[in-house]
Amino acid sequence: MTIAVGDSLPAATFKEKTADGPVEVTTDALFKGKKVVLFAVPGAFTPTCTMNHLPGYLENRDALLERGVDDIAVVAVNDMFVMGAWAEKSGGMGKIHFLSDWDASFTKALGLDIDISAAGLGVRSKRYSMLVEDGVVKSLNLEENPGQATVSGAAAMLEQL
Repeated sequence: MTIAVGDSLPAATFKEKTADGPVEVTTDALFKGKKVVLFAVPGAFTPTCTMNHLPGYLENRDALLERGVDDIAVVAVNDMFVMGAWAEKSGGMGKIHFLSDWDASFTKALGLDIDISAAGLGVRSKRYSMLVEDGVVKSLNLEENPGQATVSGAAAMLEQL
């Protein structure tokens, strides 16, 4: 079953590589009492994710925060070292959270996993964005085509705020 608007996020613990080293980030710590934009990508460093999806959120970070968002996070089924390298390479370290769902447990609990083994990627996350308020999904924007980042992009999220 896929998560829907009005549902609470499942409990999960992510790994994040920060400037101070690796940390664990729980869903409670990230979402409780906050308005958070969460977006997911099939993989760090993949073309659409790196050239389109992530840059939109980095470029619109301040505009999102000005509209009442407390935090922004990207999640992918990659290990924390890959996510940390992506954060550093993209200039996003310290600006948004780069969350590792290393075993896809969060992604599977959402019902948003996809098996793209045929492309050599294994089980990954579908591309989506969501607005989460106090752990409850207020909007969910799922891409039909994983090679595009339009309905889940930052511009679309700004229109929803």
